[in-house]
Amino acid sequence: MSDFNENPLVKNDDKKPKIKVERKEGEPTSAFKGASWAALVIGVAAYLIGLFNAGMELNEKGYYFAVLVFGLYAAVSLQKAVRDKEEDIPVSGIYYGLSWFAVIVAIALMAIGLYNAGSIILSEKGFYAMAFVLSLFSAITIQKNIRDTQVTRDRD
Repeated sequence: MSDFNENPLVKNDDKKPKIKVERKEGEPTSAFKGASWAALVIGVAAYLIGLFNAGMELNEKGYYFAVLVFGLYAAVSLQKAVRDKEEDIPVSGIYYGLSWFAVIVAIALMAIGLYNAGSIILSEKGFYAMAFVLSLFSAITIQKNIRDTQVTRDRD
């Protein structure tokens, strides 16, 4: 018979201590990696669902889609260039400058497009802007997580 304080519905296997996975110093936690990926998926999905359901012309939808893709690429490229310079990995001045220029242009294209969009109500403009910013930020964060994980694994 089981002890008085022991729950008879819980199997003895459940009482074994769980093995803690050791995380290397500098490596992001699984929760942070998951949150970054979730933010990217949510940001991009919300943006694309909004575009799909928008009452815009197809060429307008194409413009906003292209700005999103360009912005994501530019943000990841900038993060890589900045990180490379920080780690004394050679980065040409032209690439570094172009990375900054591309991010600024992507943000400017989004802002100008939303400002001049007469067919979009103000709340939709805010929605697209926030989904765009969330997507760019999470893409940068994912790139940083991948880089940090790679660096910690290469150390060993």
